[in-house]
Amino acid sequence: MKFCSSCGAAVDLRIPPGDALPRHVCDNCGTIHYQNPKLVVGALAEWGDRILLCRRAIEPCYGKWTLPAGFMENNETTAQGAVRETLEEACARIELGEMFTLIDVPHISQVHIVYRARLLDLDFRPGEESLEVALFEEADIPWDDIAFRTIALSLRHFFEDRRSGKWSFHTGSIGPAPKT
Repeated sequence: MKFCSSCGAAVDLRIPPGDALPRHVCDNCGTIHYQNPKLVVGALAEWGDRILLCRRAIEPCYGKWTLPAGFMENNETTAQGAVRETLEEACARIELGEMFTLIDVPHISQVHIVYRARLLDLDFRPGEESLEVALFEEADIPWDDIAFRTIALSLRHFFEDRRSGKWSFHTGSIGPAPKT
């Protein structure tokens, strides 16, 4: 950050009084600019024994498969964001269930939250950010073409829970991809 979004003056990076971390501070108007992690919210929508996946029409990971998910907007709850993202990406109506996974992704300053959900009908189609939308049984999931590690982890937890007959709330953290 180079300029204050409140007054337009140049900002300095320093630790403000009463804080412990460096922040962008405007000497002109005194605004302290906090930069915090972004929330990504989505839904693991079921229809019988199948899961709804979207093939991405945008970067990152163009052409890869994911759950309907995206950045939370201001003035909405995480649950509202998951429903909105499912409608935007898959034109699908869902009944939202419980929060299923919460995964910290600190190396990109994000937190990913996935809810369980039930499709209300089979009237879905690709939204603006999807090339195609389809239902997959576990055996047909395109594991090598899943866009994000957090989505693959959520799917693996879901199928493990379903096999065991126990539903759990899963938390975790994902670091950077291993260097090859």
